[in-house]
Amino acid sequence: MKSLKRFFQLCLVAAFCILVAVAQTARQTPTYAPEQPLPFSHKQHAGRLAMKCTTCHTNRDPGEKMGFASAASCMQCHSDIATDKPTIQMLAAFAKDKREPKWVRVYQIPSYVRFSHRSHLTAGNTCVECHGPVKEREKTYREGDMSMAGCMNCHQTKKASIDCTYCHEKMD
Repeated sequence: MKSLKRFFQLCLVAAFCILVAVAQTARQTPTYAPEQPLPFSHKQHAGRLAMKCTTCHTNRDPGEKMGFASAASCMQCHSDIATDKPTIQMLAAFAKDKREPKWVRVYQIPSYVRFSHRSHLTAGNTCVECHGPVKEREKTYREGDMSMAGCMNCHQTKKASIDCTYCHEKMD
């Protein structure tokens, strides 16, 4: 009886994971591009100027999320470059007032998923593998498959663990 109860619990967890994966896939459509407080061209910065992703996207401890460039760090270059443009003037105002633009994340990692950008980068993964060729984009949008199925496919290809507890907390 106890093993039958455990079996049904595991089936319920599996069904929940499948539903979440389907919902996650539907929510992260490739065309989702949130409005940002200031326009930013990855094509200009990462493409033409060949800036590395980590120049603007820092990875503070413990390493789960990549951060956004601060207005002050943008002004290290833009105090002399394109200062006549209204967008750069707005950026300068943010920096002067010690405020940050409220950048909107293009990708959201669900709260029930453990994910570390740092561990993925340390393992040799690249930003392009998940986020696509953003250096070719004027506007960033969701184009990588960030669903559970997409992550599991990548893990299988790279021979990384696909055990549920690798990315999800163990359920008691």
